[in-house]
Amino acid sequence: MQHSPSDKLAQVIASLKTPIDKQVPVYDRSLLVLVFTLMGIGLVIVASASMPEGIALSDDPFRFLKRHFIYIILCLFILATVVSIPIDRWHKYTPLILLGSTLGLIAVLTVIGTEVNGASRWLRIGPLNVQPSEFAKLSVVLFIASYLIRRQKEVVDTIKGFMKPLAVLALLSLLLLLQPDLGSTVVIVVIMMGMLFIANARLISFVGIAFSLLSVIILLIVTSPYRMARVFGFLDPWADPFGRSYQLTQSLMAFGRGGWFGEGLGNSVLKLEYLPEAHTDFIMAILAEELGFVGVSLVILLEFVLVYKAFSIGKKALQQNLIFAGYVAVGIAIWFAFQTAVNVGAASGIAPTKGLTLPLISYGGSSLITIATAVGLILRIDFETRTNLQSEKADKNEVKKKPRRKKVTQKKISVEGIEVERNA
Repeated sequence: MQHSPSDKLAQVIASLKTPIDKQVPVYDRSLLVLVFTLMGIGLVIVASASMPEGIALSDDPFRFLKRHFIYIILCLFILATVVSIPIDRWHKYTPLILLGSTLGLIAVLTVIGTEVNGASRWLRIGPLNVQPSEFAKLSVVLFIASYLIRRQKEVVDTIKGFMKPLAVLALLSLLLLLQPDLGSTVVIVVIMMGMLFIANARLISFVGIAFSLLSVIILLIVTSPYRMARVFGFLDPWADPFGRSYQLTQSLMAFGRGGWFGEGLGNSVLKLEYLPEAHTDFIMAILAEELGFVGVSLVILLEFVLVYKAFSIGKKALQQNLIFAGYVAVGIAIWFAFQTAVNVGAASGIAPTKGLTLPLISYGGSSLITIATAVGLILRIDFETRTNLQSEKADKNEVKKKPRRKKVTQKKISVEGIEVERNA
């Protein structure tokens, strides 16, 4: 019997009320609560940060809030659908998912791509702007996990094992850099190298390739005046606070105004069209201004717990010999950890600005949908891991409960002087 996404969503929500001692595994309640909490915080901060821009664009202060709310509802249905799909199915269709992501990246470079702020990164589908680079991150996680099942020995023993992942990485990176989108390029490089490192890749080969990739990234920055301006703006933001460092200096002022407890929800000044991209890439700055150090620390802690749970679930899956599932969870953890670190670092002046969203917090339909899909995969992996563990325990208990066969002994009796053996 097939269940609709709404039925699955009801099942996921109902799992929060399922007794803990129930024998049938349920979805991880703490992970669900964590995800819903981050989404809720994101909805509130997006509403506050986007009001001035909403008024400027359409005289509607809730323009972005309405869209973000619709994205969240859509994400809940996507999450419910993903948790109902066995992980083996994702493994089977990984080549098609990777192909679809690649075609999407090619499509944005053609006439059907939509250019925003000088970058061609979006596809217009009806009322939606879809960003294929977000889906490419997830497809890289699935591809590397699938590759490691088939070629892990080569990855561990020889440099040959790196060739196919590097070829795929080179193609995706080229398509991303043509948009241009160095931020997403760096993310997929980190995802791939992180997963190969976790898989015990040959250290000499790993270090050599990592150094080569880092050199290429540095070369791309040095040869681009736009990127070099960002780097110099990061190194000394107050040298040109109204030019190349304008966005960063406004963000730093937001952090400074926030203090320990913030100016209060909705009371940000920098969101009044002083800080560009206040509800997307620099949403952490508005959160810092309105909720202060305490609010920022809480959100970072929640993101850290999300990453930790993904790593933990991946480790348990690998211990249960669910190799593909384990590497997928670990890859998602690396992705979330790096993207969170870069977003928070860029907003606070610790890292150069890269245009990456804060998982489950920032406004952005493509990012939110992709991350919700990844969270659904983590929930499914955890479910299958615990199901597998309970199945093994049940098998062991079954063996222990089996009655021992009574040992049959032979007893000799004498019948009219003739010895005869019979069962005792």
